[in-house]
Amino acid sequence: MAYPLDSDLTIPLLLSEDAAWWRQAAVYQIYPRSFADSNGDGIGDLKGITSRVPYLKTLGVDAVWLSPFYPSALADGGYDVDDYRDVDPKIGTLADFDEMTAALHHAGIRVIVDIVPNHSSNRHAWFQEALAAGRGSAARKRYIFREGLGDQGELPPSDWTAAFGGPRWSRVTEPDGSPGQWYLHTFTPEQPDWNWENPEVREDFLKTLRFWSDRGVDGFRVDVANMLVKDLPDQLPSKAELDLLDRNSGTHPLFDRDEVHEIYRDWRKVFNEYNPPRFAVAEAWVETAERRARYASPEGLGQAFSFDLLMADFDATQFRDVIEDNLNQVRTTGSTSTWVFSNHDVTRHATRYGLAPLSGRNTKQGIEWVKAGGPRNALDIAGGIRRARAASLLMLALPGSAYLYQGEELGLHEVAQIPGEDRQDPSFLRGAEWDGLGRDGCRVPLPWTPAGTSFGFGANAAHLPQPAWFADYAVSVQEVPENSTLNLYRRALAFRHKLQSAESLDWVDTGGKDVLAFTRPGGWLCVTNFGDAPVELPTGEIILASQPLEERKLPAQATAWLRN
Repeated sequence: MAYPLDSDLTIPLLLSEDAAWWRQAAVYQIYPRSFADSNGDGIGDLKGITSRVPYLKTLGVDAVWLSPFYPSALADGGYDVDDYRDVDPKIGTLADFDEMTAALHHAGIRVIVDIVPNHSSNRHAWFQEALAAGRGSAARKRYIFREGLGDQGELPPSDWTAAFGGPRWSRVTEPDGSPGQWYLHTFTPEQPDWNWENPEVREDFLKTLRFWSDRGVDGFRVDVANMLVKDLPDQLPSKAELDLLDRNSGTHPLFDRDEVHEIYRDWRKVFNEYNPPRFAVAEAWVETAERRARYASPEGLGQAFSFDLLMADFDATQFRDVIEDNLNQVRTTGSTSTWVFSNHDVTRHATRYGLAPLSGRNTKQGIEWVKAGGPRNALDIAGGIRRARAASLLMLALPGSAYLYQGEELGLHEVAQIPGEDRQDPSFLRGAEWDGLGRDGCRVPLPWTPAGTSFGFGANAAHLPQPAWFADYAVSVQEVPENSTLNLYRRALAFRHKLQSAESLDWVDTGGKDVLAFTRPGGWLCVTNFGDAPVELPTGEIILASQPLEERKLPAQATAWLRN
């Protein structure tokens, strides 16, 4: 398998200056350390991504979103950032980033990078300065430092628990060697939270946005966008009191405060300095659609992730309710819907759909399966991929942005059986119950060939162990077979570009509770059979189907596209 690059990458293809390019884009998420390894050190890198640009072009995506590639100790998969305006030496250099961006733009693919504004790494220069400067210093005011409770300040300022387990406060040693203040970290101790009341912090992030925008970045995915602003009174509430506070009013001390949108209005001014304006999408796990809509405001970030479809079981009623609700939401925001089934934080959807449903909680069900060690006898392997193909084909027919996660186009299942000594996710290492054994199973490096030490990922073993069954899912194995999952995605994305037009759909009455159908402008019809028995397809030219058809019968758990 070879994907030769175009000989001249110094002359980039001029991308459209359409400011609305993102509204119906297919965005492919790359977890850089697990995509392609160019130098054989077991870690994916920017040169590896550049070498696979022709693959991405053939796949047919409009943009790639890169998870963090910044210098990092990897306490949380790169989301502990040492320097927001550089590249981790293990992943490459700024020159490598520029080469990769040029190659992607030459292929007509835009570049979205992850920005991590809630916290830095504890190795960040400003945090190291804060440690050295001591109590009351200007450097400490960039973060959230507090005196401890107890006679000697030996107790944390509150009993709050961090997202990955353990206390949410860590104590520092002062420059004179004495036990000192405590700092807040929503996630790991290696990720101290920024103080967004500090104007230096705000200005520095504007500098970062311009730095990457000037290098040709087209947009930003904003990590935990709802957590930046905090209101911490002298007397902090207990964990029990905190859990009872309303998260829907914009006044919660830690989550989704109204003031966060002041920050994003400033970001929007920076985005609008460019032509076309830079794009942004918020990762904001908020309680209501109304709260999420604020992040998708055209005066703010412009788009926000909806994880509603990701949370649903493979069920016609749940899917229709989610789709209708999300389309109604965007009518009020002026944004577009965001559809996603898998990403770097959740169990892959081919696996979730291969497990018994838990009534709208398929993410929890996937976690429980991973936590149990991933017993293969509890997983309907073929059924999971069949349902995932059907769901993905339905999703790619919807109006709005489609977010794809690397490897889903191969039909990859979650890798659950990873030895504890090989795991890297802090949610495993720190004993966080909510994430089972952690998120490493969806971050295992991709298989490109059926043989080799790391299945073509690199010349040597990958940083996370790959299972033997990866050989059957490798890219080169799926290149030729017409019915492979890879070729299904390629054909779907190609047709999607031709058929996607107005951002609307009309439901079609199918007469069956297990069959969903809708039309898109231009006579494009999508039919999904969620049931267990074949159904007759309506008249029209069959464009594509997730499973082979028998005459004009759509098999169980399958989707077909037709055109009148």
